[in-house]
Amino acid sequence: MEVSSTLLFALMVVAALTSIQFYKGRKLNLQLMQHYLRAIEGIIKPKDKDYVWLGGYIGFRANYKVNRDNIRKFEYTLTLLPRHSLLYFPIALLTSRHDKLYFVIRPETQIKREAHLIQKGYYRLKPNIENEDFLQKEEVEIAGRKYEALYEKKRDVIKLKELVESLSNPHNVKHVSLTPKTNVFYILMKPEPDTIGGDVEKLLRFVNEKLRESSFSS
Repeated sequence: MEVSSTLLFALMVVAALTSIQFYKGRKLNLQLMQHYLRAIEGIIKPKDKDYVWLGGYIGFRANYKVNRDNIRKFEYTLTLLPRHSLLYFPIALLTSRHDKLYFVIRPETQIKREAHLIQKGYYRLKPNIENEDFLQKEEVEIAGRKYEALYEKKRDVIKLKELVESLSNPHNVKHVSLTPKTNVFYILMKPEPDTIGGDVEKLLRFVNEKLRESSFSS
């Protein structure tokens, strides 16, 4: 079977572009991983740390033992768009949409009640919330975006709303919650390199100050 010169040229162009995209995308993702790691670790100052590479150039998981103030453990997972893949990157923009940071913060104090703020329309499949049938529900607006609020006591979700509003770009927060069963403060957000340090500092302040208040623990 004879391959036309036009098709051969097209294949060569695609191969060249794929190679260029791989090296440029890999470099950018590695720079982003290094930046987020240094920025977050520099603020948390963990007593012990452990990192798990997620494979390829898509991110990592960090586990910090803190045992300071009101924070026992600080964990986060960074997943990046596959910028190094010319063919898969457009698909990932449709499915994953953006880079993601998942924070799991385990405080020393016991979280007594459940509360969630979930950006409406973000999840294609609604997350499984174990006690959803027992939670009150309402819609709230944060910086022009609609969020679904689920809670046992409204004062808890008001505090979460105040936290989201205080961050550099509230729209970047997709889900924030307090879960007593696992005693976890959870945040899913779209990270931005220029603002991640200030946002993490505000998360720490929330755990060290607000979660210590009697309104969350009684």
